[in-house]
Amino acid sequence: MNDKSVTWLTWLGVSSLVYLLLVGVGVIGDGFKLVSGGSEGAAKIFAFAKNPVAGVILGTLATALVQSSSTVTAVIVGLVAGGVPVQIAVPMIMGANMGTTITNTIVSLGNLGNKGQFNKAFQAATVHDFFNLYSIVIILPIEVLFHPLQRSAEAMSEWFVGDGSASMKDINVLGAMTKPLVESIVTQFDGLSPAVGGSLLIIAGIALVMFSVIYLGKMLRAVMVGKARNIVNKAIGGGTATGIASGTIVTVLVQSSSTTTSLIVPLAGSGVLTTKQVFPFTMGANIGTCITALLAATAISGGNEVFALQIALVHLLYNVIGVLVFAMVPWVKDWPIHSAVWLGNKTEANRLWALGYIFSIFFVLPGTVFAGEVLFTEPDEEIQRTLEEDGSVEEVEEEELTIE
Repeated sequence: MNDKSVTWLTWLGVSSLVYLLLVGVGVIGDGFKLVSGGSEGAAKIFAFAKNPVAGVILGTLATALVQSSSTVTAVIVGLVAGGVPVQIAVPMIMGANMGTTITNTIVSLGNLGNKGQFNKAFQAATVHDFFNLYSIVIILPIEVLFHPLQRSAEAMSEWFVGDGSASMKDINVLGAMTKPLVESIVTQFDGLSPAVGGSLLIIAGIALVMFSVIYLGKMLRAVMVGKARNIVNKAIGGGTATGIASGTIVTVLVQSSSTTTSLIVPLAGSGVLTTKQVFPFTMGANIGTCITALLAATAISGGNEVFALQIALVHLLYNVIGVLVFAMVPWVKDWPIHSAVWLGNKTEANRLWALGYIFSIFFVLPGTVFAGEVLFTEPDEEIQRTLEEDGSVEEVEEEELTIE
């Protein structure tokens, strides 16, 4: 067999493993939705978001549990449409932005067997986490004091209100390709309780992800040489502006920042890209998912239209401002990179750092705050009334507002 046929077969193997990786991510998401109760569970969590800090933390918890910022954001839109003040919803959006980054961090666990590769993969995954975390630290206090995102989005939403639809949900090619296999796996667990079935799906999804990443890393090191490596380096690692543009475009096309950032993790683990090269790409992914959300929101009509647009615009403005800050302000631009490198080095020395980080940031800390809110405070009356008496949450979710 000649070199060309070997290369062709290797690329076929890479494509197949990427497909399995995306299926695994989808299965994990469906498992988390079953365990957490999906949109209904997320809505109940938000009933205790009585201040901005709680809103951010509970937004993170809701998205980490549901594994879909599209579902969580649809719930938030419904709450606002039902009368919940936008200033309460804005921190929830910031938290949803943070919570969705857990997906690519889980994908990085596929490299656990190799310390060096795991270090690189974990850095590439968590640089996205730290970008979102530091964006919250910088922007949330300004928003609480002066409400620039809320006011700007409110004014801008009037520009886009109309009868036209620019929804992109029908061109989600990757989603359409992986959905049949994901659904066939999910149906194997029909008849089990949500907790048991969901837990088994999460385990099955993680197994698929780890299998895919282990063998994908080996194949990528074989094919990412010469011309192929140069193309990737130019498209993703060619500089801050190029990386941001590439991340934005790819995410608009695949309609999922989780997918975009998850696909980049094996490239970093195999040594094709560095954490510094990955960082601008992940920032672009944040913008790309918001553009998709804005286009999807314009497809919503009726009483929820302005609210859907306002929340989508808040999401867009928040991420654009965050990208501009970390791309242009010299003294903060390296914070996420330095933090990710530090944490990656810790995980190389002791893998328990990785598991401790994932559980503490996405589950233990937010879960503790949620438990404290449940035990010591009453649910917000406006949010509770919206959940019990109004159909806004269900109506908006049925419109399939696509924000991943």
